[in-house]
Amino acid sequence: MSDMSERSPGGPRLREALEGIPSYKPGRPAATGGPVSYKLSSNENPYPPLPGVLESVSAAAASVNRYPDMACTELYAELAERFGVPATHLATGTGSVGVAQQLLQTTAGPGDEVIYAWRSFEAYPIITQISGATSVQVPLTGGAEREAHDLDAMADAVTERTRLIFVCNPNNPTGAAIPRADLERFLDRVPGDVLVVLDEAYREFVRDERVVDGLELYRDRPNVCVLRTFSKAYGLAGLRVGFAVAHEPVAAALRKTAVPFGVSQLAQEAAIASLRSEDALLERVEALVKERTHVLAELRAQGWTVPESQANFVWLRLGERTAEFAERAEEAGVTVRPFPGEGVRVSLGEPAANALFLQVAAAFRKEV
Repeated sequence: MSDMSERSPGGPRLREALEGIPSYKPGRPAATGGPVSYKLSSNENPYPPLPGVLESVSAAAASVNRYPDMACTELYAELAERFGVPATHLATGTGSVGVAQQLLQTTAGPGDEVIYAWRSFEAYPIITQISGATSVQVPLTGGAEREAHDLDAMADAVTERTRLIFVCNPNNPTGAAIPRADLERFLDRVPGDVLVVLDEAYREFVRDERVVDGLELYRDRPNVCVLRTFSKAYGLAGLRVGFAVAHEPVAAALRKTAVPFGVSQLAQEAAIASLRSEDALLERVEALVKERTHVLAELRAQGWTVPESQANFVWLRLGERTAEFAERAEEAGVTVRPFPGEGVRVSLGEPAANALFLQVAAAFRKEV
C-alpha cells in the first residue's frame, strides 16, 4: 500500500465540465414575520391541490415503507388515455426538468452542441454543461414587446455537432409563445437526426389559437419530443413529477436513464387524481388566465411595454434597475424573480397578490 503522504492533498478529481457551472436559483420564498406577503417568484399555482389529490396522497403515504411502482404503470395508462398516445411513447421523471436532463444524457456529451433561445429556462445551460456538451445560445428577437424565439437564427445555428434543440413554448421567463406556422417551418429546417424538445410546461395557460399543441406535431415527426409537467397548472410543484411524450426509441432511452424509483408513489397517485379532476383544473386555469389579462392590461395602462404572455407569469424588461424593482416589491410584501441586469418575472397569484404587485409597478413606473 502506498504511503498516505504520496496521495494528492486536493481530494477526489472531479469532472472539469462542472467548473464554473451556474447554480439554479429558485424563487425566493415570501417574507415571514412582517406584514402579509406573497410569493410570486416561482410560477407556482396559488390554489390548493385539486379535488381528490390530498385523499390519494394520504392513502399512498401509508405505504411509504415500500418502493414506488418504478414503471409508473397506472400513471402511464392514465396519460395514454388522456392525451391519446401509446404508453410506450411515455417517460416520467422528477419534474419536466428531470426529464430534460435525461434527454441530454441520451443525446449529448463532450463535443456535441445543444441549441436554445436566450433568455429562456435557466436550467438549460446548467444541465447542458453537466452533460459535457456545449451550449449554443440564440438571442431572443422582437424587442421588449415580443421577447420571442428567433427560430430562423436557431435553424441557422444547427451544425453537424448539434444533437438537441430546446424550444420553450411558451417561453420562460418572457411568456411569449410560437405560432404553429413558424414552428412547423422551423421543424422542417431541422435535420431528422437532431432531437427537438418542445418544452410545454405552461401549455394549459395558452389561449392564442395560433399556438399549436406540441402533441399534434410530435405524432408524425420522430425527432420531436414534448415535455409536460404537473408542477404548474396541476399544482403539484412539491411532488416533482413531469413526463415526456416521444416516439418509442426516444421514450425507451428516457426510461433507461431515469433514476430508479425517482417518481414517488405519492407523486404518481397525486398526478392520477389530478388528471381525473379535469373540470376543476380548467376552472382554476381559467381564473389565472383572467388575472393574466387584467395584469397585462393594467401594466400597459401604466406605460410598461410587456410581451403578450401565454403562461402564468408576466415579464418586465428592467435592465440595470432589475434588482431595485425586486427590492421595492419585497418591501411591499411581494417576492418576484429577478434576472440581474435583464428583468423580473412575476407569477400570477391570487387577486390580492396581483393587485399589490400592480401597485409596486405603478409607483416604480413613475420614476422611470
